[in-house]
Amino acid sequence: MSVMCLLPFSCSLEEETRTEVEKKNYMNNAEEAKDVLLGVYRTNTLDAMYGYYLSILFNLGTDISQVEGSGNENFRIIPTNSFPTTQSEVQQTWAALYTGIYRANDFLERISNKIGSYTTTDKKLATLYIAEARALRGMFYFELVRRFGNVVLMTSTQMSNQNPATYVQSAPEKVYEYIEDDLLYACDILPYATDDQYRESNDYRFSKGAALGLLTKVYATWAGYPVKDESKWEAAAKTARILVESGKHGLLKDYEQLWKNTCNGTWDPTESLIEISFYSPTVSGNSDPVGRIGKWNGVIANEIPGVRGRNAGNVKVLYTFYRDWENKENDLRCNLSIADYKYVGTVKTPYSTKGPDEDQKNWQLLTPAKWDTEKYVSKSNVLINGERSNINWYILRYSDVLLLYAEALNEWKKSPNDDAYNAVNMIRRRGFGLPVDAANEIADLPAGLDYQGFQKAIRKERAYELAFEGHRRQDLVRW
Repeated sequence: MSVMCLLPFSCSLEEETRTEVEKKNYMNNAEEAKDVLLGVYRTNTLDAMYGYYLSILFNLGTDISQVEGSGNENFRIIPTNSFPTTQSEVQQTWAALYTGIYRANDFLERISNKIGSYTTTDKKLATLYIAEARALRGMFYFELVRRFGNVVLMTSTQMSNQNPATYVQSAPEKVYEYIEDDLLYACDILPYATDDQYRESNDYRFSKGAALGLLTKVYATWAGYPVKDESKWEAAAKTARILVESGKHGLLKDYEQLWKNTCNGTWDPTESLIEISFYSPTVSGNSDPVGRIGKWNGVIANEIPGVRGRNAGNVKVLYTFYRDWENKENDLRCNLSIADYKYVGTVKTPYSTKGPDEDQKNWQLLTPAKWDTEKYVSKSNVLINGERSNINWYILRYSDVLLLYAEALNEWKKSPNDDAYNAVNMIRRRGFGLPVDAANEIADLPAGLDYQGFQKAIRKERAYELAFEGHRRQDLVRW
């Protein structure tokens, strides 16, 4: 927005003075406050955020995926863990997350000074906006603490004016406590998406379900490495239970519908809890809210001038992950998640999926299939560009929370109970194309698993259900 200069050190003194004056004359009602709040949300579309780095680049190098090629040059330096502390992508993401925090703090400070003059209706809206801003701030800090460890808690915009030498890093436990406070507030204030009677549109906005789901993930990460506060498993289970028992969210009947939706900007809060929306009719500059989803991490496709840009397919699926996918003959998610083909012109050209001893040439060519632009993106959502797309990015789905619920119950009780089994079996049944509420001996986990057996099964299931969605690396770290 032209009225906002959100980082003091990025403006000249004259610009800063003018902008600060304009800020003081803005946010005089809920409509103006909403415009500023949407600017906080907009931070998420940056390349250094979920447009590229936090969605794709920083999550490679796991037991299920790797970067294209065998070297560590250019963009491969991050996925191959070859980078120094001065690496620009790391610095850019650090800065972008703190930009988001500054924007959230700025919004919260300014609305607290204005809300007293709002009408009764505007005060109700403003209260929701405050909860949204705190939820966003909690999400930004969550990305910081789980990726960087000891970070500085910037609790006000005034702190941004300090000499960097005066900053003191906080222990991760303190950062988690700050995140917890923000998300508990959001859980208390925000309505479920289906119950929202105040906001004109809650598309891609935080809701109670989103806040509860994110807080569940925060607790599960807090309980794992490196903090290892195992008391948080109980908190994770109880938080997830509130969401599950609310009945306000659920699993879509068809797993493939998730990818049809996100590839076409279709908002469905049934399963989508936190989703980043990208859209631009044309790429006119770096500020456009477009990402690299499907271009970098999708199915390879060559350029057709005037019809489509190329898809690089720089994310490669480890053949061992495909080979060892259990029961892939019945699990529909396998072929919906992994592409053994590419597009040459308009022709879908299959690869061989033979093992490395049989076919050295093709076994490393598998790519993620969830963001298959040729299969899912409608003409109305096509962006003819070789690097950018209008495909959205799921940060958190309801199925992720169900799996965290099952995991947390097992870790808390040191054995799985019926609720834990039911949570994971619902996901598996949907993945097998079956009704989620009917037992099925092919899809369901074996009965009678002990603590370690169930833990192993959950860790596999998270790989199958959430493959290439940006969770695996962080899961491996906390485990």
